[in-house]
Amino acid sequence: FFDQFSLTAFMGIPLIALALTLPWILYPTPQNRCLNNRLLTLQACFIRQLTHQLFLPINPGGHKWALLLASVLIFLITLNLLGILPYTFTPTTQLSMNMGLAVPLWLATVLIGARHQPTHSLAHLLPVGTPTPLIPILIMIETISQFIRPIALGVRLTANLTAGHLLIQLISTAAFYLAFTMPTVSILTMGLLLLLSILELAVAIIQAYVFVLLVSLYLQDS
Repeated sequence: FFDQFSLTAFMGIPLIALALTLPWILYPTPQNRCLNNRLLTLQACFIRQLTHQLFLPINPGGHKWALLLASVLIFLITLNLLGILPYTFTPTTQLSMNMGLAVPLWLATVLIGARHQPTHSLAHLLPVGTPTPLIPILIMIETISQFIRPIALGVRLTANLTAGHLLIQLISTAAFYLAFTMPTVSILTMGLLLLLSILELAVAIIQAYVFVLLVSLYLQDS
């Protein structure tokens, strides 16, 4: 069951490299024209609404992150949706790739906060009104929680997508084998598989949005 998550190559080409390249080919690039076509207009409207939603609570100084986070969001959504197709490879089920996205983004928010608002950033480590004996313990706990943030980002994305793919494979395998012995149960299982596939489509979009939303919240704290 876990073979679908192993890094494989076809004709000497790593599939993860091909899967990471494909999303950038699917989207049209804007052209120097007065009016765009319907696809470009829909794409621009989608990016504008999501960017507005993400950066609404962030001050104008953080709006320069809009292009980066919007690109990461579309990239993750496309990877997750393409991974649901049969005979495809999902790079976002690899913890190494997700951590490679989470750690630099989290570290950038921390460094920006330490550079522009060092007092405000350090104030997060110690809540107001903390008793003196608890100060070292709370500082240690808050510091550990800061370092857990990128791990939570990467593990959350990996675990949700891996669990969804495994459930789809388990239920589809059960439906196939039950078709020869208990056809009625197999039909019910296929109905469950259809509902799970719809749920997985929602999870693919929601998890990408949650990943970028948490990064924007870390940016807001900084």
